[in-house]
This record gives sequence, C-alpha cells and structure tokens, in this order.
Amino acid sequence: MHLVHQYPPPSVYGRLRVERSDLTPARWLEERPPHDDGFGTVAGVCAPGFDAYARILHPAWLGDEPVRWDQVAAVYGRSVAAETRWHELIGLGDRLLYRNDDTPAVPDVWDEHPNEGPTPAGVARALISVLSRHTRTPDRCWYGLWEGYGQYNWDGYPVFHTPGRDEILLSGPLDDADSPASPERDPDEGVPELPDLWWPEDRAWCVAGDVDLVSTYVGGTAACIADLLATPGLEAYEIAETSAVD
Repeated sequence: MHLVHQYPPPSVYGRLRVERSDLTPARWLEERPPHDDGFGTVAGVCAPGFDAYARILHPAWLGDEPVRWDQVAAVYGRSVAAETRWHELIGLGDRLLYRNDDTPAVPDVWDEHPNEGPTPAGVARALISVLSRHTRTPDRCWYGLWEGYGQYNWDGYPVFHTPGRDEILLSGPLDDADSPASPERDPDEGVPELPDLWWPEDRAWCVAGDVDLVSTYVGGTAACIADLLATPGLEAYEIAETSAVD
C-alpha cells in the first residue's frame, strides 16, 4: 500500500540493514541477455536460470482470515492452475483489477481481494520456514526493496536494476525477512511493505514479488520447489520461468 507521508530513509528497515554503498551482492540480478530483460515473465520478476519455479498465491480475505484461491474457485465453479489470474477467477474476464476495486465479494466466502504487492507477512513466515532448509547461508541473506514505495524518500541512495524496477539493497538473516511488518513497528508510520526480492549468499533460491502482483514467485532447486509445493500453509503451483506473471 502506498503511504502519503514520506520519512527520511532509515539505517535499518525492520531489522534489515540498509546498504548504502556496495551493491556487489545484487549485480547478478542485473546480468541478463542483451535486449531480453524478461519483463513481465516469472524470470523477469525473479531471476533466470533456476532448476524450477513456484508461484505462491496471496490469499484473499474474509475479515481477518486468509482464504485460499481454490476455496473461492469452488464457489464460482472454476479451478485454479499455475497461471490462473485472480480477476478471471472471480469473473472479471480481461478487466484489470486494482486495490480499490468494488467488485462484489461472496458473503461468508471472501470479502477482500488478495494483497497486491510483495509477499504478505503470513505467506513470508511460511516461506521462511521452508527456505531455511534449502540454503547453507540462512544467516547471510540479501534483499531488494523497490524505491518507489511511498513511505520513505530514497533519493540519492544507490540502487540496482531489475526489469522495470530500481531496488534498494538490504541485508540480514532470513529469519528477519518479515521484520518490517513486525507488531513492534511504530503505528504512526503505517505498515511498510516487505522486500520484493530475497536471496541467500549462496544464491540457492530467489524469492520475488512486485507492487502490481497478487503472487510471489520463487526460483530454486527442484527439491526446494517440491518442498514449497508440499507445504500446507502455502497455496503453491509449479510454473515455468518463461510464463507471464499475474
């Protein structure tokens, strides 16, 4: 969610450190074939070259309770697959969906659309528990935060580039990936977004979201992706790196 008031950039974002100089750990994400930045694809949002990829759906909501897409699909007589789009699932066809869309919900099934933006905190916590098993460096991870989020004014800070986005580099252990959404945050500053990109020092996997998406994408080893697909707390589907994002 974009916030109206901007604050001076902090030295830490949640418990993640804001890197102000050396962007070397992020340069591999900028290495893409000439004239092929992958914009709009899974690899473009995430990173190319992993053995396998998963799409993690952000839940819809009924009050404060998350609702899986397959629960919503059942009401509409539809099913969910790897490339299902939310607005098509609820019968909007090719019409684009925005945060403040007033499309009627289904009473007692869902009343709020899935969160657009980077990984929601609940999904992030489930991801952390799985991904920690698939890296040798869970205590040394890197993060990308899109400079366009409205809470802070990042003018003058160094950025690294991914297709369509300029990112601020953060660092910290995997267990702190969801710390910007911690209950201990200052309520007067609103709820900041989690980082769009996460990856460990050993680059065993990469997590990626975006301000315009209602899904998170993960690239990793076949074993890592299989583990994500089998995690009860995640609604996940295997997807190709060349597939279009939602």
